[in-house]
Amino acid sequence: MAKTDDNKTTQVSELLAAIDEATHEDEVSIGHLVEIMGERSFASILLGPALIMVTPFSGIPGSPTIFATIVVLIVGQMLMGRSHFWLPEFVRRRRLSSRRIAQAIGFLRRPVRYVEPLLRERLTFLAVRPGNYPALVICLLIAFIGPVMEFMPFLISLAALVISFFAIAILVRDGLVIIVGYLGVILWVLFLRTFLG
Repeated sequence: MAKTDDNKTTQVSELLAAIDEATHEDEVSIGHLVEIMGERSFASILLGPALIMVTPFSGIPGSPTIFATIVVLIVGQMLMGRSHFWLPEFVRRRRLSSRRIAQAIGFLRRPVRYVEPLLRERLTFLAVRPGNYPALVICLLIAFIGPVMEFMPFLISLAALVISFFAIAILVRDGLVIIVGYLGVILWVLFLRTFLG
């Protein structure tokens, strides 16, 4: 059970570095990654897998369903106001390829380096409870649709990007990024309607 502190902010690059440091062996368990991310906040637990799914990692069969399950568990507990994150043991034991995760982290480092300096506390009422509830509900809805997009990696990556925006906004209390996330939702819905006809 990971203890979280939603009053603590952290840099996105710090989170990526922490995940990268955990990938020394051939495989790493989801539980171990959650423990590392959970030292920061619920938002960082949400951001970690969302950022990884923005990358080509989303094309690995089964990964969208695992991601969707984790998002439902995280966001559901955020909406309930829990102070500790609970994850079922069968999900905690699931192991992921360290090489794939390291590749995803490498893919993200450069864009994060450019975006991170732009982040700051502003319009905080949108990024803290209860102002962030609409964003969290949207994350839930996206996750419920996730398994349907199993064979549409582009849509999964776009959905993960939207969730990443919301997670970053909550993490650093940047309400402007929440607004960017809402705009991303509109774009994602338009693409989803196009793909599903």
